[in-house]
Amino acid sequence: MDIVSYIITGMRPARRLERLLERMGRIERMERGVVCRMAGRPQYNHQMWRDGRNLTRYVRPDDVASLCKAIRGYALFRRLAEQYADQIIRRTRAERAQTSAKNRAATRKQLPRRKNRPPRN
Repeated sequence: MDIVSYIITGMRPARRLERLLERMGRIERMERGVVCRMAGRPQYNHQMWRDGRNLTRYVRPDDVASLCKAIRGYALFRRLAEQYADQIIRRTRAERAQTSAKNRAATRKQLPRRKNRPPRN
């Protein structure tokens, strides 16, 4: 890794990945979807996509807080997973660029130089 990447990330990339995984592992509850209050009723809907279909469950008012917390947990998990993927992609691209630069330099060294000769008759 070059010095610019090191300064930008602020820490070793491996440690940054470990921290992301640790944070992901600390999320205890997750749920997909959204919570909506039903019009004119004290109940709430929990809507989510499952197998290409929109599923709706009714939720009692006293369960809404814990469900919202679980939904926020899932949103946090997705953000952390996105950051993890970004770090891996950044590292992959840097390695590929470094390997590509080495291959280009090695190819230049291996190619024989052409001599300027007059054409054959």
